[in-house]
Amino acid sequence: MKNCEKIANVALAGLTLLPLVVKVDPNLNVILTACITVYVGCYRSVKPTPPTETMSNEHAMRFPFVGSAMLLSLFLLFKFLSKDLVNAVLTCYFFVLGIIALSATLLPSIKRFLPNEWNDNLIGIEMLSLGSFKTGAILLAGLFVYDIFWVFFTPVMVSVAKSFDAPIKLLFPTRDAARPFSMLGLGDIVIPGIFVALALRFDVSRGKESQYFKSAFMGYGFGVILTIVVMNWFQAAQPALLYIVPSVIGFLAAHCIYNGDVKPLLAFDESKTAESEEVSDEKSSKKDE
Repeated sequence: MKNCEKIANVALAGLTLLPLVVKVDPNLNVILTACITVYVGCYRSVKPTPPTETMSNEHAMRFPFVGSAMLLSLFLLFKFLSKDLVNAVLTCYFFVLGIIALSATLLPSIKRFLPNEWNDNLIGIEMLSLGSFKTGAILLAGLFVYDIFWVFFTPVMVSVAKSFDAPIKLLFPTRDAARPFSMLGLGDIVIPGIFVALALRFDVSRGKESQYFKSAFMGYGFGVILTIVVMNWFQAAQPALLYIVPSVIGFLAAHCIYNGDVKPLLAFDESKTAESEEVSDEKSSKKDE
């Protein structure tokens, strides 16, 4: 599977550079970029040890409310303050985050030159996980409602997305002068992608082929395609999670019910796995002493 991951990385890089040379259909570009990014991210999330940081059910329930507060705050900032000023401040903020993310990416090569405290913090960022499918379902369900409300019932989401000049969205050039760009929020890739990655780690934990990862990944691809179809049909902004969330959960649930693996899937919890490994490590260290 390492070869597939390398091919996907090369394809993603090629897809990024290709529009500079030839015209690429923006709809196809959106679909391929989102799907390949999720695919690569899922395999990068598989590590020898379970994640040390996992999201709880309470955090998953709060996430849409915190996101709503942040979104509304940004809307008010853009409404009452200078757009350039707000974007300048946010650009500095994301610049710092970008340095941290790059440091985490380069960590395996440079960690021997850094203090131990720095290594621990960067590894903690990289090891964040949903923990269980129950937590993931709660998070996706909450963001499903969040996306629908802020896109269909208020002008807030679309207004902020158009005003916000920061790395929170992917823009794909189109041939339509009235709508020069197709837009996909990074949250529409990252949030479902974390859930799909959990399905892959569930397969790995059972020592089986990536069967449930395939169904969850197919659901994600189907949801993105459906989003593009509906967006072009109505010529209006669409909440991508409206289509992605039911597709990912639906495909995974249908496959799981068909195989009779509902209980093992719902019982899977990476936080408990991490705790059990810590206990076993402590026992082994005591024996060595």
